[in-house]
Amino acid sequence: MSTEHRVPDDLRTLYHVREWRNAAGVLATACPQEWTDIIEVLREFRLYRSEIEKEGGNRSPISRRLDGAFYGRGWAEKKFATAILVDQTRVDSPTHSVDCFKDRVAVEVEWNNKDPFFDRDLNNFRLLFELRAIDAGVIITRATELQQIFKRLGKGSSYGAATTHYEKLLPRLDGGSGGGCPVLAFAISGRLYVDDINPPQAGPLPS
Repeated sequence: MSTEHRVPDDLRTLYHVREWRNAAGVLATACPQEWTDIIEVLREFRLYRSEIEKEGGNRSPISRRLDGAFYGRGWAEKKFATAILVDQTRVDSPTHSVDCFKDRVAVEVEWNNKDPFFDRDLNNFRLLFELRAIDAGVIITRATELQQIFKRLGKGSSYGAATTHYEKLLPRLDGGSGGGCPVLAFAISGRLYVDDINPPQAGPLPS
């Protein structure tokens, strides 16, 4: 039985939501403080036109703002030191850094990377879960239909079909790329878009 109903109704209106292995239920019951942080960060987030038009460089301002919202709540970027020990032979097997980590929850923000980053994230979640380092993983990405907004703003070429968007994540998630790790995905939808450059003008006051 799906536990997506654990995601508040307002978030399911603003984001596309998909879970793997009852991730919402795991987060809500086993990691309540981290779950509250995730809900609050997602509720506060808005997708601003000014940041879309500022896109460029190694790290998008949209990704930085999401990461910063978690860091402000005590989360941190985390790299795990893992190794395989066979008899007396130790072979280091480091994992990729997790964007945001707190207690036993890992969050990755994939706004506009190449889509193999989804494979990396899910494999990382699988490994960390098997090593009992995390209880669940969360991926925040963008909804595929945002491409229409990007095209309207003249930024369509900055967001290719082979980048990290919802339709690229779903086959990997539903196909079990996360293994036994519960994974919850949120995709930023057009309902979060705010034109902060040309906001609507107030009409005349009634006489």
